Amino acid sequence: MPVDLKTAYRTVMDDSFPPRLEISFVDGTTRQTLVYEKATWVIDGVAKGLRYGENPGQEAALYRLINGNLQLAGASSIQPGRHLISDAELLQFGKHPGKTNLTDVDNALNILRYLTDTPCVAIMKHNNPSGVAKGRTLAEAYTRANLADRVAAFGGAIVLNGEVDRETALQIAEQYAEVVAAPDFAAGVMDIFAKKKNLRVMQIPRMRQLADYAATRVVDFKSLMDGGLVAQWSFSPEARSRAQLLPAQVVHDGRTYAVAREPTDAEYDDMLFGWLVEAGVTSNSVLYVKDGATIGIGTGEQDRVGVAEIARDKAYRKLADRLCWETHHVPYNDLKLADARQEIDQEVARLKGGLQGSCMVSDAFFPFRDGIDIGLREGVRAVIQPGGSLRDFEVIEACNEANAAMVFTGQRSFKH
Repeated sequence: MPVDLKTAYRTVMDDSFPPRLEISFVDGTTRQTLVYEKATWVIDGVAKGLRYGENPGQEAALYRLINGNLQLAGASSIQPGRHLISDAELLQFGKHPGKTNLTDVDNALNILRYLTDTPCVAIMKHNNPSGVAKGRTLAEAYTRANLADRVAAFGGAIVLNGEVDRETALQIAEQYAEVVAAPDFAAGVMDIFAKKKNLRVMQIPRMRQLADYAATRVVDFKSLMDGGLVAQWSFSPEARSRAQLLPAQVVHDGRTYAVAREPTDAEYDDMLFGWLVEAGVTSNSVLYVKDGATIGIGTGEQDRVGVAEIARDKAYRKLADRLCWETHHVPYNDLKLADARQEIDQEVARLKGGLQGSCMVSDAFFPFRDGIDIGLREGVRAVIQPGGSLRDFEVIEACNEANAAMVFTGQRSFKH
């Protein structure tokens, strides 16, 4: 008789992790200790934390910081008690959350903490954004984030930086999602979500003060296969305003190279938006953004040319799916009408995947101009990147040949 493999995903793992965790940093007679307690939720009479870890069969626990404050070289860790996701209230659950549900929401908050001045939505899948967008309203921001990559958004975590109203909730309810997280939910919204029995709804009240977390640091631990730990301060982008960006200018062999064209106001807005989204994307990564929304996200590649190509190709595919969905109400891959498919393909080609007039974002410098040329050939008009390559002068020349603007951040944004 065949084994029912689906039962693995319905299993709630026993959790043998202790209720408290302490990590001490010791220098001679000086000891600094961070104290944590395990978080749990009562669901269907069962008090438990995480359902399982990254995969069924892996035990996992969530700990919240309750005491201690690490201070090193003038930097301090976040104060105990300022919990965001580790203090989230499950308004609707269906089942206990798993590790990936929490880490998706956490990385969305990592992005949204820099984008608090306007309605913004991040949809996460496997700890990377499938789409991030701003809007005049939360409903508009959700629609734009969802359509940025409607296919990948299926089964994702939707995190919104404002109160979820009925209009936004009705749009979310049309799709399948694992998690919805927001600071507040308007009257009647939970009745809409109640029809999605396995949807986990998290209320995170401290999201109302999300901007307060923009510059906070935590100790970031990475476990090695031999049980070792790498500890580092968490990353925080330093360039968060137009004034903090650097003009793309270098001196090479005694000659000064500078980008000829200044960015427009709209290009500055998109470059900053893309750079702040970049803080939550796995490296190597290249993004394309336009009008306050991602249109192509390339993540986790080994070379910068390859990831620029992947992000470009995704922009073409996602635009085709978006046009098909808006026109025919079916996914592009399910469209049977050859003439209709050809018409969409022609429109996508004409628009160059929506990349014309877009901004290109890179988490590290371009070691050669071949990476940036990928975007410039598609009509990219502005580029934001750390700078610092020995061949920055070649990249500047490439921008000038295409009449594209470029700025440096002066800071790399790797995330692994």
